[in-house]
Amino acid sequence: MILIIGGRGAGKREFAQKTLGCAPEKTLPNLQVREPLPSLEELLGYEAVICDEVGCGVVPLERKARERREAIGRLCCQLAREAQAVYRLQCGLAMRLK
Repeated sequence: MILIIGGRGAGKREFAQKTLGCAPEKTLPNLQVREPLPSLEELLGYEAVICDEVGCGVVPLERKARERREAIGRLCCQLAREAQAVYRLQCGLAMRLK
């Protein structure tokens, strides 16, 4: 499994498909909008998992929103440990982190 993170509109999905050759049906786009959040085991079954960056920006005022953001961040940390590769995209440019 490959984890791809970055800002909204940074080109994560296109990078996964065109550069890495990941099949759309084996790629989970938009992890951060899944409700409820999938389990780590479920996510490891995908070829690629794509998530908007949640560790930067304004911290939400609402407790529930902060807790969700924290849960997504921790899940991405678990995914990064298990992933074969981790990429961060910014302005359409990829940086391999792992």
